[in-house]
Amino acid sequence: MGGKSEAYLPFMPALFEAHMETPHSPELFDKELCELVLALAPRLFAVVQECEVRPGLKDGCVAAWGMAFGEGPVHVTTADGTGQMVLNSPERALRWFTRDGGENGVTARLVWLSRSGGATFDHAEAA
Repeated sequence: MGGKSEAYLPFMPALFEAHMETPHSPELFDKELCELVLALAPRLFAVVQECEVRPGLKDGCVAAWGMAFGEGPVHVTTADGTGQMVLNSPERALRWFTRDGGENGVTARLVWLSRSGGATFDHAEAA
């Protein structure tokens, strides 16, 4: 990396800098930044737990939330926010939330959130 951006963004990899050019207007620049955010955003998922409370009747809950960073680490936080872990893959989280081997106990599954396709600088608009 070189030039002016190095002084302001020393943590930005050269790969991303090469794909990011400054458009001539602030609106175009904001649009390009939002597109960059969407392209690089981690995938979000929930770890849900299920159990059979009686034959034919299941119950379930969200046990944790996770973020997957491409081929990198996966960050998982329990739904109540009290526990955190960093794992090699989303599937590894299932081991932590399955009880009694899954047989007549609690099983866990991943539910992936779909990408909305939008990004904004306005927190209220994003909600």
